[in-house]
Amino acid sequence: MTSLDDHRTSNTRTEIVKLAQKVRQVIVLSHSKPFLCDLWKERPKGDDSTALRINRAGNGSEIAIWDVQNDSITQHEKNHELVRAYLQASDPTKEREVAVALRPILEGFLRVAYPEHFPPGEILGSFIKECRKRTNKQDQILSKCDIGELDALREYANKFHHANDVEINDGELANFAERTLKFCSRR
Repeated sequence: MTSLDDHRTSNTRTEIVKLAQKVRQVIVLSHSKPFLCDLWKERPKGDDSTALRINRAGNGSEIAIWDVQNDSITQHEKNHELVRAYLQASDPTKEREVAVALRPILEGFLRVAYPEHFPPGEILGSFIKECRKRTNKQDQILSKCDIGELDALREYANKFHHANDVEINDGELANFAERTLKFCSRR
């Protein structure tokens, strides 16, 4: 898969799916997880396919069942689920993980919602600064109120972005987690 462009990769998946409908068994080996995940999603529904992976084990390796569905979930989706689960039932063992997930949730949302203003490589502080410059102008990105909320969310999330020794208060974390999800559900 390494030297195939997107078109050839897609055609290869299509041909494998067609072949699987004609024969009793198809074995596909690849180092490309995205290719294998996409192929798994395209397989005929209701078939009895089994996904396996080769894992390192001591000095050798072993074949194990591969949970493709779980492996296909993006980190962004995992962060959302983590925060939603925490809001449903507080788990002190997950507090730091939840606090750390808030900033990537914000950044993921903003990159999709405002791609022309918050492209990959841009930092959240620079985006907020640009929003402030455009407040009450024809090319306004966010309202003054939204900028204030985003900045408050960023400030809270930044406490956990680089430091592991910051004390976490459950009530405060729940408040900022709710506000982060609410902010990221707009547009």
